Amino acid sequence: MTTTVAANFPGRTAASLGRLVSGRGIGIAALIVILGFLSLYPMAMLFYGSLHSTPPGIAGEFNLDGYAALFTAENLTVMANTVGISLVKSVLSLALAILLAWIIARTDTPGRGALEVLITLPFFIPPILTATAWAMLGNAQVGTINLVWRWLTGSEAAIVDVFSYGGVVWHMMQYSTPFIFLFVVDAFRAMDPSLEESSRMSGATRWQTFWRITIALMLPVTTSAFILSFIRGMESFESAVFFGTPVGINVLTTQIYQSITQRAQPDYQSATALGFAAMALMFGLLIQQSRLLGGRSFTTVTGKGYSPNVMQLGWMRWLTFGICIAFFAVTVALPIGQLLLSSFFQFFGFYQLDMLTLDHYHNVWQNREFWRAFGNTMLLGVCGATATMALGGIVAYITTRTLWRGRRLIDILAWLPWMMPGMVLGIGFLWGFATLPHEIPIYGTLWALLLAYVALGTPVAVRVTSSAYQQIAKDIEECSRVHGAGWWQTLGRILVALAWPAFAVGWVLIFFGIMRELSASILLYAPGTEVLSVVMLKMWTGGKPEEVSVIGLLMLVLVLMFRWVQLRFVKKRISTL
Repeated sequence: MTTTVAANFPGRTAASLGRLVSGRGIGIAALIVILGFLSLYPMAMLFYGSLHSTPPGIAGEFNLDGYAALFTAENLTVMANTVGISLVKSVLSLALAILLAWIIARTDTPGRGALEVLITLPFFIPPILTATAWAMLGNAQVGTINLVWRWLTGSEAAIVDVFSYGGVVWHMMQYSTPFIFLFVVDAFRAMDPSLEESSRMSGATRWQTFWRITIALMLPVTTSAFILSFIRGMESFESAVFFGTPVGINVLTTQIYQSITQRAQPDYQSATALGFAAMALMFGLLIQQSRLLGGRSFTTVTGKGYSPNVMQLGWMRWLTFGICIAFFAVTVALPIGQLLLSSFFQFFGFYQLDMLTLDHYHNVWQNREFWRAFGNTMLLGVCGATATMALGGIVAYITTRTLWRGRRLIDILAWLPWMMPGMVLGIGFLWGFATLPHEIPIYGTLWALLLAYVALGTPVAVRVTSSAYQQIAKDIEECSRVHGAGWWQTLGRILVALAWPAFAVGWVLIFFGIMRELSASILLYAPGTEVLSVVMLKMWTGGKPEEVSVIGLLMLVLVLMFRWVQLRFVKKRISTL
């Protein structure tokens, strides 16, 4: 009997191994196809569209007219505006974020835990909400801030005008500052204070130590945050369309949007070429960052335990406390207050008691388009976040926990959409979906939006789950496999079970991202597939800012509710692991 078992065992093992290898190969191929469709396909169609002389679905010829149009005075001005505005807002945001992060992580400022939550809150609020609010707050004629100023001083001059270059930069900073802050604050906490102490003991001043040690050691984090902030500036749409377009300030995203949707004869070729050129610029930025950091060593965490130095500020701690509160007030409290105020008056800017009304709430309640958009947003948010986290979890496992062939390609494909602004990815998918066979009816359906959201969210999902997987010992996974569990069982019952708090955080982040997404949505939606951000933009341009305020308040309630769930349950669970 023993001989028979021994003789048969190699054959069974070989058969099992063959099935495993075969199944793995099919799975890897399927994953590459899915990721390629979400990243390479829209990129390829973007290039195709930049050479095609007619709109999608119409026969035409191939030429270089789109690229020739890049060198017109109009498009050169657009590119200069885009790069200049993104650069200015990224520099200012980085400086402000470093200050706020230093206050939270390295000083004895009162209430630092609560202040950190307040500082990061603007990142989770959809930009279209604060854009709407600041368009009513900072209007030179009837803006609330200017009305209050005139009432207090009797002056006829306006002290704030958001419809300007400064207004575009200011609104973009409200999101890029907390975005960079999230990167920098943890770097401050992870830094070994002995490095700074050694500098001081060697005779360096606090200022010299800050620049030569603290900032130098944080260079990988700050440059990464700066590049990502710059890219987000390049892809920003809401700030420019609200505060730039009315006064003739156009950037990349608004130029693409106007070329396709605001002209009697849409110019798809020029818009697509402009998008492709912007994507090439972003790849160049990443290469430059790699060269900047290449060959340099940055050690901030040592093998011994330590806690960051907390600077005793004395009476100045109340000054730093005030700086944090002021940031929260102008980025969150003022906009929310304006939305609340305008939702109860017949016309914003005319705040008399006899003009109080609830008509805007009634109109929104009776608006079928709003409810359809609300349903679409919730459906796409839940399905999109779930599908994205599932895809990101599988990609992260293959790239961080295996040595399988193809994992490098999978990693690259998963990260490619991060380099494509939402508007650029949207126009790539617009070409891609319109040229698919009629048997694949994606164009003009919710599937078009869902696929775009999954593509945009996959890099976030991969990053979140990769970090969680790397903290789990491989011994646990090996024990599961030794005891007969299959690959899917091990992934679901071991890795996902242990990393579920990270999955929950990623899910919430992606859900927020879908709620706030406008640039890709505005190109891919069709009648009946509108989402809330699209409806709000349509209502704003249709002259209904008061009803936009009502919808904005509803979205804020959803944002605060999900943020509370994240902070109350998810982070609490993470802290107990």
